Amino acid sequence: MSRRARAAVALAAIGLAVGAMVLVRRPGGDGAAERGVQAALAVSEALAPADSAGFARATAPRPFSFPADHGPHPEFRTEWWYYTGNLETATGRHFGFQLTFFRTALAPPAASAGETASAWSTRQLYLAHFALTDTAGRRFHAWSRLDREALGLAGARSVPFRVWLGDWSAESEAAAGLPVRLRAAEGDAAIDLMLAAEKPVVLQGDRGLSRKGPEPGNASYYYSLPRMSARGTVRVQDEPLAVTGLAWMDREWSTSGLGPDLVGWDWLALQLDDGRDVMIYRLRRRDGSIDAHSAGALIAADGATRPLAGGDVTLDPLDHWTSPRSRVRYPSRWRLTVPGAALTLEIVPRLADQELIVGTRYWEGAVRVDGIADGRPIAGRGYVELVGYGE
Repeated sequence: MSRRARAAVALAAIGLAVGAMVLVRRPGGDGAAERGVQAALAVSEALAPADSAGFARATAPRPFSFPADHGPHPEFRTEWWYYTGNLETATGRHFGFQLTFFRTALAPPAASAGETASAWSTRQLYLAHFALTDTAGRRFHAWSRLDREALGLAGARSVPFRVWLGDWSAESEAAAGLPVRLRAAEGDAAIDLMLAAEKPVVLQGDRGLSRKGPEPGNASYYYSLPRMSARGTVRVQDEPLAVTGLAWMDREWSTSGLGPDLVGWDWLALQLDDGRDVMIYRLRRRDGSIDAHSAGALIAADGATRPLAGGDVTLDPLDHWTSPRSRVRYPSRWRLTVPGAALTLEIVPRLADQELIVGTRYWEGAVRVDGIADGRPIAGRGYVELVGYGE
């Protein structure tokens, strides 16, 4: 059984055993979850190289076509739709949100040839994470769901665009797949947001091919919508609040996304007040060094994109935070420098505790940004993801 297949089966067992898992932190408490599970699956294991027989692999740039590429790519083993954003009410109350959908194939498409069709059968699992940061209330909520692509329980399609798991969904009634409506509700929190693209699609890496290592095929097809206006409603403790803000959407699909010597990554997506956006992912090796395939992009206000290699940026942790539940120590506050753009930014979490422990464990949360651009003060907002710490 391949490592990826083992990871998918483990993920299924975790999700089916606990259903919708919740993690809610309150100020002044001991950091314990009301309900929840400790992490049982390392993300690096789920994305490690595996037997790729029967699956397509990301080996060379390809043409992208929309809205088709907003939809699923079942010929690849894994893919995700990743939405994050920062929202505010008219009085300035801040919320961060994350709604992400993951598809994992249990077997390649060719393996189903000749099987009798059944409404109960599937070779696809869908996992979703929903998280909400309530900065003023100093509360962080996180939930996870998992189900199979059968009986309409979960799935994805390109026209009209929709990806869903139960009543959590991202969908569009427009032929082009944009704007997108996000809906998710669990416990005492919910979002209902409309996202509209303010910039064109950005193809990350080499025309959309994002290499994660020197081995052929250890790569993904990766594109972003880096600046999406957001408006709608956030509900917390049965109180609906009208909000506006900015969101970021990432899309990747691959068959083996991480090289064998990689343990995790740091990902930053920042939206600056001068209209520019910055994305950086830093791949971390098992020996603690930074992999040469780390990369990113600097996106101008008009959408023009400048690729960034790992050597084009420095990212220095300025502080650390230790989780009271997992005891994992994460970097917390960073200085990002892009010398070629005369850009120096300090990135600070809105809350220190934005760790998700929902079958997998990682830190992902809203951040604020302050710094200097071309000698002038600049501010912004964004999201940071920290994967593989403590594994």
